[in-house]
Amino acid sequence: MWLGTKHMLAGWDHLAFVGGILLLAGKIRRAGKLISLFALGHSVTLFTAAVADWHVNPVLVDIVVALSLVFVGVVGLRGRPKNWAWFAAAVLAFGLVHGLGLATRLQELGLPSDGLIPRVLAFNVGVEIGQLIAVVAMFMLGDVLSHFLPKLRNPRLSHGALVAAGVVAASILALTSGGQALRPVQADPAVGACTVRDRTETFPAGGGHPAKDFFEPGETVPATSFGHVIGDGYVIVNYRPDLTTEQLAQVRALVTDPAAGRIVGGPAPGQTEAVKAVHAYRTATCNAVDIDAVRQFTRDWFADPRSKPAE
Repeated sequence: MWLGTKHMLAGWDHLAFVGGILLLAGKIRRAGKLISLFALGHSVTLFTAAVADWHVNPVLVDIVVALSLVFVGVVGLRGRPKNWAWFAAAVLAFGLVHGLGLATRLQELGLPSDGLIPRVLAFNVGVEIGQLIAVVAMFMLGDVLSHFLPKLRNPRLSHGALVAAGVVAASILALTSGGQALRPVQADPAVGACTVRDRTETFPAGGGHPAKDFFEPGETVPATSFGHVIGDGYVIVNYRPDLTTEQLAQVRALVTDPAAGRIVGGPAPGQTEAVKAVHAYRTATCNAVDIDAVRQFTRDWFADPRSKPAE
């Protein structure tokens, strides 16, 4: 629940869309109905996508979310709709897309299969709590600022800012994705001794940052800590405990190399692959210890805008 609340309060794009709806609604009752439709939309797709394990293109979803700001800003610049039915339908539709965006963030945490539905429901409740807090704060802040800064009483300024923010965000996402938004999700060809595919591995959430980056054979790997950092853009490197001393040294050197980036690693008893590297979206499985291939896998991830930790 706390993760859901925190994510919503940090989600500027979701909150900007909600703010645009509040500005456009004009009346508290109408605003309440529109926000309820938006909440219904993102709750449906958040729950369905997380429980059914849908894997949608996160870059494409983020671009559509950014364009939703442009939509509500343009509507505001043109004036309040005379017929609110079509606008309400659009709010519901964008709510469905925003829910897919929330689901991709939740899936990055690597939810365990046991107790999945209660966890997703708790996250969704947290999202709604965060949204309610934000709406109340927007009303209070808007009232105070409009009192001391009369120019802010002109809603066209805010609607114009929404359009600009949406256009800039969508453009940045499209330009930095390297065409990823238009590419279907599929397995990459083998890289050295490693094969790259979509991530199916899960790590239990709930822990903090691991006490150290590399865990030796025989040490207990803090699964919840690994589950925590994968959502912060880390790469997790698991190795088979029976590696030779030389192979183990290669894996250790990669994980502990400050220049390699945000990597943690440890033994995985029962793992058949020599090395397995996992980030939020992809997995590289290596039948042999091919450090160059694993290093390339991590470099590709850290070059991806989605690997950047949330501020």
